Order: sequence, then structure tokens, then C-alpha cells
Amino acid sequence: MTEGKGEAPLSRVLTIAFLPTFIYSIGQGAIVPVIPAVAASLGANVAFAGFIAGSLLIGQAIGNLPAASVVRKLGEQKAMMIAALATIIGASISYFATSTWMLLAGILIQGLMTATFALARQSFLSTYVPLRYRARAMSSLGGVFRSGMFVGPFLAAWLISLTGDPQNNFLAFIACSLLVFVVLLILPDIEKYGSPNTKLSMAKEERPDKEPMWQTFQRKRNVLLTLGTGAGTMMMVRSARQVVLPLWGHAIGMDAGMVAIVIGIGGAIDFALFFTSGWIMDKFGRAASAVPAMAGMGLGFLVLAFLFEVPHADIWFIVITCWLALSNGVGSGVVMTLGADLADPGDPAPFLGAWRTITDVSGATVPFIVAGLAAVASLPLTAGVFGVIGLGGGFLLWRYIPKYVPKPPMTGPIDLAGD
Repeated sequence: MTEGKGEAPLSRVLTIAFLPTFIYSIGQGAIVPVIPAVAASLGANVAFAGFIAGSLLIGQAIGNLPAASVVRKLGEQKAMMIAALATIIGASISYFATSTWMLLAGILIQGLMTATFALARQSFLSTYVPLRYRARAMSSLGGVFRSGMFVGPFLAAWLISLTGDPQNNFLAFIACSLLVFVVLLILPDIEKYGSPNTKLSMAKEERPDKEPMWQTFQRKRNVLLTLGTGAGTMMMVRSARQVVLPLWGHAIGMDAGMVAIVIGIGGAIDFALFFTSGWIMDKFGRAASAVPAMAGMGLGFLVLAFLFEVPHADIWFIVITCWLALSNGVGSGVVMTLGADLADPGDPAPFLGAWRTITDVSGATVPFIVAGLAAVASLPLTAGVFGVIGLGGGFLLWRYIPKYVPKPPMTGPIDLAGD
């Protein structure tokens, strides 16, 4: 801790966290809708194309534990810079891929680096944002990510119309990752302008020794197994949107550009609700955001299961995509907020690594579920399964959020100039 410094100006904290996130998510948003189409062009069937699309999530899941160590040793800002550079390598492999396995390797690397980038920015906000603004800051981070995921698909559609080859969209991710590195290089070190808030600083002084990550797992096992499982189901259903919807659009005969546009519209709806979600969490508690979001997504997937071969299936696809986006937007940032609430304030990275491992591993099961069910059954059955998971997860969140994360006592207007 640097003596004589007050709370870090909130405007600087948000700039360092949000600007690189926005740029990075634009690049990611440009590749997510086209991965199935690229995989299919390289010879993958529907099941394997779904698995390749979901390998981005697999990379995120297995990357969280090493990411926590990187963030601990190097700090949040340097960790994000390393992640941006390594993302360029992964996106380059995917761009030059001549086989499905080469494409898979590149996507996995991009997932690994996404884990490092995401954990670093969450740890950064957990440390420097005042507690009374936490939910709104985390939901705003989710909103910034969603804004990039809104812009990215439209960029994807434009690049496809310009070049005719979805594989060129990996160039967008390369360019965005390079820009992220430059931005992080230019932005100032926040420790020069302020220190973590008082409660966090006290926690660091009380617990100077950093415990091994396995001890964090052990000490927090109850909350990880209960509330963590509920948060994991939310990530499963959210991940299912990224995998099932592009596959669904492709399966009902929509071209890759139109699928990208529809998903981009959903991203706009998602983005529009991010601050509302944070306000709900800070005002009424985390469950008031999480439970309706899960109920809405669960019902949306159950309805989608019956709309595969109906007349005007493309119109129904648009409607359900928008409904799922609306439901997900209500829960914007809730998983990150819960992780920050439960983490040790003086050393958040280990618990966040454990928390994100559970939630991301849950999301990473989606490619296996989709590939398996699509191979032996059908996409409609797959959608129905995720509908049931969504409703079950909503129950877990309703049951355990009040137990571990009571309604926050501190609310107040955001002063971007600091307090």
C-alpha cells in the first residue's frame, strides 16, 4: 500500500478496466458467430463444429487457475497485456488454419488468454472500486463486454460481405488485441494515483501471507459447491446461447452473415440492460437480478425446443434470440459481482480463480453436451436440456444467494470523479 494516497479516482479505474475490455470484446464478438461456419468449411460435421465453437469456453475454463497465478505475480494491468499478445498468436493460428484440428488449437489458445484477461480485469475492479458501487461497476463491465459483442457480429457480417470468407474475421481479433496492448501500454498505472479502498487495505495488512490456491478451495468449499454450482448453471445457459444459437441458425438454412446480424441484435438488447441490472443488485440484492434472468433463459430454451421445423422458423429464431438476450441482460454482471462479494478483499485473485474455474468449467461442458446430443439426438432436444438446466439453476440461486450474500447495505449515486 502506498501511504498518503486516497481512494483511486473512479473515472481512472473504470477507464483502465472498460476501454481494453470493449476493444477486446469487439474482436471476440467478430469470431464467435462464424466459428461453426469456418469449422464446417474445413470439413467438420455439425457435432464437431459445435465442439470447436465451444472450445473457446474450454480454454477459458482450464486457463483460470494459471491465470490467477499470473495476475498475482505480475499485477492486473501487465497480465492483460500478456493476454492480448498471446491472443494474437491464437487468432493467427485460426486465420491460417487448413484443418479442423488447427482451427481447434487456435480457438483453445484464444480461450486461455480470455481467461487471463477476464480474471485480471475482475480482480482489478474488486480491488479499486468502492464497495458501494461494486454491483454497478461489475454489471457495467458486463455491459461493456456486451457492447463489444454487439459491435463484433456486425463487424463480422461486414467482413463476410466484403471478403466472402468467414475465416478473415480472425484478422479483426488480431487487430483488436494489438490495439488493446497499445492502450494498456499508454494508460497510467493506477497505483500512482491512488490506493485500494480502506477496507481492502486493512485486509491486506491483517493477512500479509498469501495462501496457496488449494487452501482457498478448501476454506471456501461450501460456498463453491452450493452457490458456485448455481452460478455455474448460469454460465452453462449463457454459454449455450453462444454455441446453440449459431448452430440453430445454420441448421435452419440462414447464411452466416444473417446469423451474425441476428446475434448482434440480441447483443444490443443485452447491452441496453447492463446498468439496470447493477442498480437492481445494489438496491434489492443479487438474487433480484440473478433469479429472473435464469427463469427467463430457461423458459426461452424450452420454447426454442419446439420451434425447429415450424413455419417461419427464421422469424421464431429472431424472437427467441431477443428473448434470451433480454433475460440474460437482466442478470448482467451478477456472476462477477458474486465472485467479488465472496473473495478475500486483500487478495482476491485466488478465490476469483477458484470461482471462475467452477463457473467456466460449467460453461465448458456446453460443447460436450451440444456435440453429444446433436450427434445422438437433435438440436431441439439440446435446447430443451438447457431449458431444464436454466430453471434448476434459478432455484439454486434463489436458495443460496440470500444465505451467503445478504442484501448489500450500501447504495449511493456514482461520482466518477472519486469520493
